[in-house]
Amino acid sequence: MQVRINGKERELPESTTLLQLLQERGIDPRIVVVEYNYEILPRERYAEITLREGDNLEIVQMTAGG
Repeated sequence: MQVRINGKERELPESTTLLQLLQERGIDPRIVVVEYNYEILPRERYAEITLREGDNLEIVQMTAGG
């Protein structure tokens, strides 16, 4: 299935959850904010969101510094 991640089309297996996507990419879900189809999701929902064809994700990693 095709989804858009940070503006780029990506091919993912069917039934991939948002949490699986993050884990497979080596992204710690505790340090990112995810916008799913233009809605910012609470981290508790990452495991229950199953991605679908045409979904749009923006994944923003928080960094420390100054």
